Amino acid sequence: MASLAIDPLNLIRVMPAEGRYEAYFLPCCSTLVKRGNRMNQSRSIRLSNPPEPSYSGPIRRVSGQPQVLDIARIGAFSALVAVGTLISNLLFGVTLPPPLGEITAAPAFYMAIAVLFSRKVSFWSTAMGSAVGEAVSIFVLGQVPAVFALTFIPGIVLARAPETLIIHRFRDGTRRVLAFGMVLATIFETAVFFLIDWPVYSFTSFYCTGPTCGSSGLVGGFLAAAPDFATIIDLVWLPVALILVVAAQRSFRVQHFD
Repeated sequence: MASLAIDPLNLIRVMPAEGRYEAYFLPCCSTLVKRGNRMNQSRSIRLSNPPEPSYSGPIRRVSGQPQVLDIARIGAFSALVAVGTLISNLLFGVTLPPPLGEITAAPAFYMAIAVLFSRKVSFWSTAMGSAVGEAVSIFVLGQVPAVFALTFIPGIVLARAPETLIIHRFRDGTRRVLAFGMVLATIFETAVFFLIDWPVYSFTSFYCTGPTCGSSGLVGGFLAAAPDFATIIDLVWLPVALILVVAAQRSFRVQHFD
């Protein structure tokens, strides 16, 4: 067999690393070595950056835990607002002159909840808690005749629940801005109570407990519903609500819990 002649002048010398041997390659072999090195580098790049998997169906987000947490919060705060609705001077057997008789502890609670928690939690907690508290006040404690529940329960929900949405809009402002939002919400509550009772007094006899009942007309209904303006006395709870908000924020070192 003919032997392969190797020209020593065409050999390529490769300097080794420390502790290794020198090696000599032909030009053709050096090309193969370089090509192999490139393939190894591309393979290592593919292994270090694997392609993202493709999904045939839509990606779904698991949000069960926040929903459960919101439901728990709504249940707990509804009970708190209901108890606050029951805490009044009549519960302790003391009758105060108007407008002091309109005071309940609930505004301090739902105002603070509206600042610290989401709109969903504060809205439904205030709505359900106010309805339950007013129902217990009417049907269990007997503070007013049962017929008053036809307007008192829907009225307190329509007046209080939107308050939380108003206050929530101002919660990221300064303390003065937040206080302004609470004042605005209380004015809204007072106006809703009056706008519900005015037509009821004017054109119906829901609240009439005497032997002869009839509609009073717009003027008579306005005068009969005028005591609803005493609801503005809820502003006395504004400092208490602010204290609750500041205390919660500093204790837990958070701005909001939602």
